[in-house]
Amino acid sequence: MSSWVLLGLFVCSVVSAPFSVAQDAPRDDGVKVGGMSWARNFVPKGALEQQAAMQYAQVIQQAQQARALGPDDFPQVVRLRTIANKLIPYTLSWNARSKNWKWEVNLLASKQVNAYCMPGGKIAFYSGILDTLKLTDDEVAIVIGHEIAHALREHGAEREGKARIANFGVQLAEIFAGLKGYDTRVAGAAAGTLAKVGMLAFSRQDETEADIVGLDIAARAGYDPRAGIVLWQKMGMINKSAPPQWLSTHPAGNNRIAEIQKHLPEVMPLYAKAHGFNVNQLAPYRPNVKGIEPVTYP
Repeated sequence: MSSWVLLGLFVCSVVSAPFSVAQDAPRDDGVKVGGMSWARNFVPKGALEQQAAMQYAQVIQQAQQARALGPDDFPQVVRLRTIANKLIPYTLSWNARSKNWKWEVNLLASKQVNAYCMPGGKIAFYSGILDTLKLTDDEVAIVIGHEIAHALREHGAEREGKARIANFGVQLAEIFAGLKGYDTRVAGAAAGTLAKVGMLAFSRQDETEADIVGLDIAARAGYDPRAGIVLWQKMGMINKSAPPQWLSTHPAGNNRIAEIQKHLPEVMPLYAKAHGFNVNQLAPYRPNVKGIEPVTYP
C-alpha cells in the first residue's frame, strides 16, 4: 500500500476517533455517555452560538414575512413551548453553559418532517413532523430532547473542529505525496474521501449520543422514553427509501430502536420516579396509530 494512502487512513482514523474527556457532571443514575469531544475546542467558545442566533433570527423573520410562523397563542406553539420548558431545567447537568442560553421555540409551517436545535438553544419545529407522524406529547418530548442534546453536547462545534482537522490532514497528504513524487491531486482526493467516510461515521455517533441523552432528559421531565421506540417505528413507516446506514449521517431506524431498548433500564426508573411510581407499576406505552404494538417494560 502506498505511503499517501496510509496517511489518508490516518486522517480517517483521526476524524472518526471519539477523543472524549471526562463527563462534565457525573451522575449516579441515568445514562452514561462519557465526555464531550475535545475537537470542539478548535472552535472559539460561543462563536457558533452567536452565528446560530443570527441565522435563527433570519429564519424567523423570513417565516414571518411568508406568514409561516406559528403565533404565540397557537395551540401547537403553546404545546411545544410547554413541553420544552419542562425539559430545559434538566439540561444544566449536561452543559453548565446552557444556563446562560436564551432558549427559543418556534413552529414553522412546512411539510418537512424535521426539527432542530441550533447551538445556544434555538429550537425550530416544522408542522410536517407533527402532522405526518401524529406526535403525542411524549414523542414530541423525545424529539425535543434529541435536538437539544445536540446543542448541549456541542456537536456543531465538534463537527466544525473535526472538519478543520480533516482539511489539515488532506493538505498534509498532498504535501507528503508531492515530496514522494506522487500525484498530489490523487492523494488529496483519496485522503478527502477517507476523511468524508470518517465524518459520516462520526455524525452517526453524534445522532446516537443525542438519542441517548435526549431519552435521559425526557425521562427526568416525566415523559415516557418508550415513545422513542414508537417514534422510530412511525418514521420507518414513512421513510422507505433511506440510504444505507454507512452512507448516511443518521443511524438506521432499527439500530436506533435497538439502542433505545438497550438504555431503557437506565431511563425508565427516572420516568417512574418523576411520576412517583414503581417501574413495575407502569402501564404499556400505547401508540396512537394503527400497525404499531404497545411497548411494555420490563
